Amino acid sequence: MKAVLCKAFGPAETLVLEEVSSPVPKKFEVLLDVHAAGVNFPDTLIIEGKYQFKPPFPFSPGGEASGVVAAVGEKVTHVKPGDRVMALTGWGAFAEQVAVGADKVMPIPASLDFNSAAAFGMTYGTSLHALKQRANLQPGETLLVLGASGGVGLAAVEIGKAMGARVIAAASSAEKLAVAKAAGADELINYSEENLRERLKELTGEHGVDVVYDPVGGELLEQAFRSIAWNGRFLVVGFASGGGIPALPANLPLLKGASLVGVFWGAFAARQPQDNAANFQQLFQWHAEGKLKPLVSKAFPLANAAEAINHLGQRKAVGKVVVQVR
Repeated sequence: MKAVLCKAFGPAETLVLEEVSSPVPKKFEVLLDVHAAGVNFPDTLIIEGKYQFKPPFPFSPGGEASGVVAAVGEKVTHVKPGDRVMALTGWGAFAEQVAVGADKVMPIPASLDFNSAAAFGMTYGTSLHALKQRANLQPGETLLVLGASGGVGLAAVEIGKAMGARVIAAASSAEKLAVAKAAGADELINYSEENLRERLKELTGEHGVDVVYDPVGGELLEQAFRSIAWNGRFLVVGFASGGGIPALPANLPLLKGASLVGVFWGAFAARQPQDNAANFQQLFQWHAEGKLKPLVSKAFPLANAAEAINHLGQRKAVGKVVVQVR
């Protein structure tokens, strides 16, 4: 089979496409014929040795995939060969086949095509966990989504609306905000042209926002936290700005009676698998009802996986980018 390999930490240009042996599933594993693999921010980090997990060389990037079950280990009972599934691989999905733990594989509904399924798990799983378990977002509350045109940002916009919140989408261009508006955002802020704090004062009557969803980090973190309401919750989702990990004056949470809340969906899924499974049943239901519409803006062939990673890392992506394997 063909696989995109990282043989030493470095930029995406150092990845190579090679023929390798097909994996053999262990007793608790599923062998997946990959049709599509989602491209996510961790892919930009893992190949440079900057992620919290460092797989042994050589490895394939790609933390999520969709496809068809090719074979199962002897202890696997919930899926069988021929089933359409999505899988959270951690890494390894930029390949024609991948073996993955059965607990990280779930059947996909008929309403999801392979590209959409590959774009679904990590973004929607992260965003629902963030807004439900971490922020306890309530109907009628105001949600600010930073980086609202990216994969997790758009998912947060849609989920926030499905949960009954008023959603303010913030992004760096009018084109990106148009995508967030189409996803259901009630209000828009272009933070490359507008002052984020002043605009939030106007939109909330100086009440502030109840929940901030921040996958961007950088200088926007403190600006947004200073705009949070009493008892607000600030969700630390990621640092896609690439400007390093920002610091926050410790008196701000005190003065606001507010919470700075970490979101680590991968650990949540591993530690609370039943809650994660319930989240996905809710997500699949919302998708069937037309409330969630994964946006795959660009699909790259397997041979161009490095280009796909750079497209995301340079913040050119709107919605989700996938590597189309079959």
